[in-house]
Amino acid sequence: MDSNSDNYHVPVMLTEALEGLNIRPEGTYVDVTFGGGGHSRAILEQLGEGGRLLSFDQDADAAAVAATISSDERFTFINENFRHLKAFLRLNGIRQVDGVLADLGVSSHQFDTAARGFSTRLDGELDMRMNCKSDVTARDLVNSMDEDSLANLLKLYGELPNARQMAHAITTARKDKEIVTTFDLRDAVSRHLPRCMENKYLAMLFQALRIEVNGELEALKEMLVQATEMLTENGRLVVISYHSLEDRLVKNYMKSGNFEGMLEKDFYGNVLSPIRMVSRGAIQASEEELQRNSRSRSAKLRIGEKLRR
Repeated sequence: MDSNSDNYHVPVMLTEALEGLNIRPEGTYVDVTFGGGGHSRAILEQLGEGGRLLSFDQDADAAAVAATISSDERFTFINENFRHLKAFLRLNGIRQVDGVLADLGVSSHQFDTAARGFSTRLDGELDMRMNCKSDVTARDLVNSMDEDSLANLLKLYGELPNARQMAHAITTARKDKEIVTTFDLRDAVSRHLPRCMENKYLAMLFQALRIEVNGELEALKEMLVQATEMLTENGRLVVISYHSLEDRLVKNYMKSGNFEGMLEKDFYGNVLSPIRMVSRGAIQASEEELQRNSRSRSAKLRIGEKLRR
């Protein structure tokens, strides 16, 4: 594995993320998705001697990259899922932070490593675990779930219009032989991939399985609540998401303080939420970045600010 962060993963909307964090040189910041370290390195460049950065990532490959900057005394790497944000910050003596950054989804390195099973383009074992020590893989799911449960999963997390046909195709194919690789799965559903939309439908299928394997949406909810609790007054929460399920949760939470987006108000009509949206809508990548980094095409960045208690 190349430990160079530019090869590992090109950071998306780097300038916008840093501006959103509104970094103070002596502040304490958290990057909950270290990945290839692109965002973390940029944050460190803006911190002074009294500043501090703590970065989370459950992926072993990310931990190897983090080791290349571990000599910086301002930097602490935590090899854990960001759903444990509050507990591990406190273990490191942190009670409040000035900003939290989350760049959700799968890194370029993970997509480009066939053995991880994230890519529809590469043949590898159907794994999809972000933490390779986890018990359940995508291979386990497609070979064990009953057809109704699988159809519901593909509809809910993949938003696939033909989820039931996909599920039926998978459960039928596995009767002949176990579905072991990404290409086995692709072949099993090939008849149900609309012409000229094959890649889109495969991506939706893989997304559904990946979200389930990693418990991504529940982890995101837990992280957002904990991040808000840990933020100091006027501290910033910056989140980059890549699909509508994630973005909807982030948008609703920043707008209302809950994941349903229901505005609750006090007697005077003030919205009862610990956080407010800084930007009216989602920030998207510039045309220049779209040309440089195709992964930024689906990215949406939202900024929240902690309100006075």
